[in-house]
Amino acid sequence: MARVLMITGDFVEDYENMVHFQSLTAMGHEVDAVCPNKKIGETIATSVHDFEGDQTYTEKRGHNFTLNALFKNVKAEDYEALYIPGGRSPEYLRLNEKVIALVRDFFSADKPVASICHGIQLLTSAGVVEGKTLTAYPACKPEVELAKGKYVEIAMDEAITDGKLVQIMISATSPHF
Repeated sequence: MARVLMITGDFVEDYENMVHFQSLTAMGHEVDAVCPNKKIGETIATSVHDFEGDQTYTEKRGHNFTLNALFKNVKAEDYEALYIPGGRSPEYLRLNEKVIALVRDFFSADKPVASICHGIQLLTSAGVVEGKTLTAYPACKPEVELAKGKYVEIAMDEAITDGKLVQIMISATSPHF
């Protein structure tokens, strides 16, 4: 099975972090969950996004998720794939130069990369989406287009691929699921 790197951080969307980590692990993959400036055994706070009739989602505190690897030690060459969950964490993780360099390294090595929802913010910031067909949470559409990607809206039970890039728009907490 594959060794997968998951770059995550505080206020990642709970479902996109917890369920995908558990699913990949249950399928036999080794998943290293890392966060800049946090150590093995430390936790990140997750958030639950809910659609309650407002113009956008609300955000509530989720679980604590325990990290199992050290960010400062990771290199793309040690992994077969990269997974980027959404939520609020990509918003600030994209400001970390090592995170952006890691994303670029996975693309340069032509390794599979999966992102969901706001995870696209790491890809657009890394400058790796030009000419690719992409999806994300609809509010990220302008970022995709500014990064010269082609944004498409897909149904909640679909994913899209462009080469070795796999994307899902938003998680099962969406009212459209």
